[in-house]
Amino acid sequence: MDSIQLMVDEHVYIKRMLAVLRKYSYRLLNGEQVDFEDFYKMIDFVRNYADKHHHGKEEDFLFNRMVENQGSAAEKLVKNGMLVEHDLGRLHMQELEEAIERVKAGDDESKLDVIANAVSYTHLLHRHIDKEDAVVYKFAQNGLSKEVMDQIDAQCESFEKDATAQGIQDKYIKLLEELENK
Repeated sequence: MDSIQLMVDEHVYIKRMLAVLRKYSYRLLNGEQVDFEDFYKMIDFVRNYADKHHHGKEEDFLFNRMVENQGSAAEKLVKNGMLVEHDLGRLHMQELEEAIERVKAGDDESKLDVIANAVSYTHLLHRHIDKEDAVVYKFAQNGLSKEVMDQIDAQCESFEKDATAQGIQDKYIKLLEELENK
């Protein structure tokens, strides 16, 4: 398994969900009726596919090896860049969920917070993904030994098999397609 290519491929699904988040935000901005349950589905996708499934592999298998094996440049890139952005994305999802709850409780002004956090997340993730695809992953591939990359690939393969057995990938790709078609 080529773990880096797998992560690049997963970015395609994540970017598609970013388009859905933006589409729903635009509908809300225009005063259209939106099903806030769909926003919860988007949050579920972000938390369990983009974050737990995808970022989990980055954080547990790739980034730590980069820090261990590639010195201070990797440490700065990972700890001051990628991990900070992962945490900021988690904050946007928390804030989005709280804003949805306020809207559902009757606070119409919180629609602004729904839009702000959804769109801010999409902007963050687009830039983040571009950095990973163009810089971070290439830095890892060029600087990690074949043995270390083989270990990362093996860990990712095992992780993917477990996730496939649980139906994670299928569940979230189907959820994405459902939301894209609404």
